[in-house]
Amino acid sequence: MKKYIVIGNPIEHSLSPKLHNHWIKKNNIDAIYDKKKIDQSELENIIFEVKEGKINGINVTVPFKKAALPFLDELSIEAKKTRSVNTIYLNNGKTIGHNTDAAGFELAIKYLRYNINNKRIFVLGAGGVVPSIIFSLNKMQPSKIILSNRTREKAEDLKDLFKNVEIVDWGEMPNFDMVINATSIGLKENDEIKLDFSNVGYNKIFYDVIYNPKQTNFLKKAKDLGHKVENGKMMFIYQAHQAFTLWNKIMPDIDSETIKLLDQ
Repeated sequence: MKKYIVIGNPIEHSLSPKLHNHWIKKNNIDAIYDKKKIDQSELENIIFEVKEGKINGINVTVPFKKAALPFLDELSIEAKKTRSVNTIYLNNGKTIGHNTDAAGFELAIKYLRYNINNKRIFVLGAGGVVPSIIFSLNKMQPSKIILSNRTREKAEDLKDLFKNVEIVDWGEMPNFDMVINATSIGLKENDEIKLDFSNVGYNKIFYDVIYNPKQTNFLKKAKDLGHKVENGKMMFIYQAHQAFTLWNKIMPDIDSETIKLLDQ
């Protein structure tokens, strides 16, 4: 039986096992997918288990997407460009780090039928999934990508990877068409992004990469202000779809049953 896991800290909120095990069952694959909370000190050993054949694939979530890099033999183009890994597998005896978040975000925006071209995009956060989002945004040609993070230095580090990004201080409110919460603020029920969006105009898109809970306080407040809101559910499904296909050489269905599965 094949074994797949998602690692992170925290990990309780992850619905990856629910989604992957649904597809495993649908496609009659002899496998199991589980989640595991780990500490930084355990990261190298758990990646080595892929090389030993004890684990067939790993998904990586916060806060290990960058930390995993030194323990891999090779990186895909997406992983190199973003310095971020969310999918690990073995190929010809080598551990490969790949990034399916980038494609996941791009496909989710296409699913929304929202045209990023020439829009001003405001991104909150500088860790985890942010490099993947900027990588995807650049392909969709916005007029500007503006980045803000509570620790400005981390945002400045990303400017080394993506020269076209504009940095603003946390709390500063630039003009934007779409704002993306790519921080982990919202995973807990009482989490609140203490930013004032009351004077940003009308009919903006507020996007949260968090999918569980399905409506964070960030989205609730935006909805109350009359803006369009979207959570990270479809991005999550698409990035998982890419990883599943890579591991199993089978493209699973993304149908209404799959989408509803994550609402339960």
